[in-house]
Amino acid sequence: MNKSIKILCFLLGLPVLLQAQAKSKATVVITNPSKSARLNAVVAISWQDVVSKYPNIDTANFKVVNPLNRQEIPFQLEYRGQKAVQNLLVQLNLKSGASEIEIVAGKPAPVTPKTYGRFVPERYDDFAWENDKVAYRMYGKALEGRKDNAFGTDVWVKKTSKLIINEWYKKNDYHHDNGDGMDYYSVGLTLGAGDIAPLVKDSVIFSLNYHHWKVLDNGPLRTTFQLGYDEWKVAGKAVKVTKTISLDAGSHLNRVEAEYTYAGDGDLPIVVGIVKRAEPGTILMDEQQGIAGYWEAQHGEDGTTGVATIVPSASRMSIDKVHLLSHGKVKAGQAFVYYNGSAWTKGKEITNAKEWFNYLNNFKQQLQQPLTVSVK
Repeated sequence: MNKSIKILCFLLGLPVLLQAQAKSKATVVITNPSKSARLNAVVAISWQDVVSKYPNIDTANFKVVNPLNRQEIPFQLEYRGQKAVQNLLVQLNLKSGASEIEIVAGKPAPVTPKTYGRFVPERYDDFAWENDKVAYRMYGKALEGRKDNAFGTDVWVKKTSKLIINEWYKKNDYHHDNGDGMDYYSVGLTLGAGDIAPLVKDSVIFSLNYHHWKVLDNGPLRTTFQLGYDEWKVAGKAVKVTKTISLDAGSHLNRVEAEYTYAGDGDLPIVVGIVKRAEPGTILMDEQQGIAGYWEAQHGEDGTTGVATIVPSASRMSIDKVHLLSHGKVKAGQAFVYYNGSAWTKGKEITNAKEWFNYLNNFKQQLQQPLTVSVK
């Protein structure tokens, strides 16, 4: 009798036991719809989807693994400036078609940071950010009014995968190559390497430098931050803008969301621009794809910089005396999304115009064929 009762209790408890075991992991299916592999791709997985399949997950005690060899995959919890987790970010190589990864309980291995950004009050309020390929900066309030003031996006070229921002600012000696790269890119009072601004009668209407900043996420796989620009006049209209900029590990391009606010519901003409050099370079202006690529002339012994913007919603392109311009229109309160970035010959990954333009075309194709993600 007692034996029968024990068997019955076991059978009744079996579904509960199996359910508990089923909740000890989640499987993520990532599908690459293109025919080409994607290397070092940073993939966002909805945290809400993860929790729906793995309700008892402990954010401090889980790891992501390859189910074929049980090797760990680096990850990041993305907050987007919120208190709650928004996405699980993973970096991996993806073949064409479907790939699976598993989320399981366990202490994860440390992840070496590959992205970083910060406000730099010790250098006239710069905001600088980088990944394992490239580095950039924007100019802040304290630089306004100085003879060396500048407006647009600056490029710091790198030939190392390590993070260098803090080291370079500490040395205060980054205008020549100390072994890891340098800053020889000249911005001045231009849009630099892909900044955005309103356009009125063929004139770029610059704001002042950014006055407000906020870091939303800071590595190890993605750094995202916001820069706020105070009100200025554009054709008599008071305009403000907030730029949300993200840089993923392994990428040469930033993702930029520019949100303009102004009275009324009309469109505001804008341009995204790349400053031209006096010396001839190689130019790609693909209006259909929204790609503006610029392979500058060689800068002496410093090498050559490639710069680019990808503006998916560009209406047209033009070249004036100062810039390569991609034209578009924004609406108040709506994010205008585009991409900007750079490469350097001494980084030894992209060494000529053909390779740079191929990189840009592949990047645009990936935007047109996004990965699909499901959790089970």
